[in-house]
Amino acid sequence: MAYTNSSLVSYTKLSPNHSGQRTHSIDRITPHCVVGQLTAESICGCFTSPSIEASCNYGIGKDGKIALCVEEKNRSWCSSSGANDQRAVTIECASDLNAPYAMTAAVYNSLVKLCTDICKRSGKNKLLWLGDKNKTLNYSPKSDEMVLTVHRWFANKSCPGDWLYGRLGDLAAKVTAQLGGTAADSGGTLYRVQTGAFSKKSNADALEEKLKAKDFDTYMMQSGGLYKVQVGAYSVRANAEAMMEKVKEAGFDAFITTVSGSAVSSSNTNNTKSIDTLAREVIRGDWGNGAERKKRLSAAGYDYAAVQQRVNELLS
Repeated sequence: MAYTNSSLVSYTKLSPNHSGQRTHSIDRITPHCVVGQLTAESICGCFTSPSIEASCNYGIGKDGKIALCVEEKNRSWCSSSGANDQRAVTIECASDLNAPYAMTAAVYNSLVKLCTDICKRSGKNKLLWLGDKNKTLNYSPKSDEMVLTVHRWFANKSCPGDWLYGRLGDLAAKVTAQLGGTAADSGGTLYRVQTGAFSKKSNADALEEKLKAKDFDTYMMQSGGLYKVQVGAYSVRANAEAMMEKVKEAGFDAFITTVSGSAVSSSNTNNTKSIDTLAREVIRGDWGNGAERKKRLSAAGYDYAAVQQRVNELLS
């Protein structure tokens, strides 16, 4: 198969961190949150050192600028899954530093355009969001289908963050519409599986914890003064109904709604980062330099000396 790169790219800085040419054709797209409102140039800069042992195919900066970090023909190191990266185009998107890792409108709009372009060049006229790990990973896409996957399915991470996770159904619907494909819902409606709505966030947090203990991917939305716990947003109602039944079988109440809201960070999110993660954030500039870096890391409760030592090791 002849691979090409997106014409939407306006900056290129190729990373040495990849496994060479793919062993599987492209039938997945995996969007990530880079955890920082970075420029496209800075995202590429995160992956220039071989010691980082990470990369992505594309980066989308906070202003929507698109960068090429690893050519599409090559497998990037992005999703904590070699099998996924062999078949997925991986995209790091600029986001807030903290949960729910919100992205600017410019980033989201560029993500829609880039996904559309990837699908077009791959001969696909549908982008699917199935919203369930097992269903997705066991699904064999048809020749005209591209499937969305997420990093949190392969590692103990929140990536791509609840802000984007709650919009993946919308992303799939928008891209499919631009491709001229057909979706069960032609009006762009998202069917959301909701398990609870609370006036107190602590109650919503408690329900999220119980759902995650049963291996459900959850996120929290806020609207009408209520904290709403949801486990999926689907452009195809049948997929939402299947998830609703799965949730009910696990012992939870659930129903389908089309009401959206604003993403909310869960209090159950583990915000304590490893020394290695912090060191990599320091390298890409998230924590500033010199005295400012020391002050910010210490104020956040981290061991500055340990982090700096790891930075030195990675850069040596």
